[in-house]
Amino acid sequence: MATVEMTFTPLPAHVRTARLVATAVARRSGVPEALLDEVRLAVGEACSRAVEVHQEHCPAEPVRVALTGAGERFEVVVTNTAAGGDGMAWPPQPVPEEQDSVAAPAELGLAVIAGLADDVQVSRNGDGLSIRMSWPSGAPAD
Repeated sequence: MATVEMTFTPLPAHVRTARLVATAVARRSGVPEALLDEVRLAVGEACSRAVEVHQEHCPAEPVRVALTGAGERFEVVVTNTAAGGDGMAWPPQPVPEEQDSVAAPAELGLAVIAGLADDVQVSRNGDGLSIRMSWPSGAPAD
């Protein structure tokens, strides 16, 4: 299956659409039904975080999502291009009790994604961040 790419303006209402598209592409790629809720939730979490960061730092820039169901893996990459610190570190670090709770949502979001996806990689891309998540697709290798 080819890669499905979408971009959307950083509005919370578009996160639902991203979740629906991710679920449909995952199903078509052969991801087992038992994992579809995990795909939906992880994509929603990554897209919500990207929307939040974009609204704060670059509201005119779109959030990018790429979905690929090639071989035995279904992969989703959510990319934000927001300049500025987004408070995200990988792997997720425990938030010390004395630390301001502002950093907690970003760390919690990554922990949720890591718990839902089979494999997660976070990388910097210039000023932004890419979150690459994947799940077994059950499809034969190309």
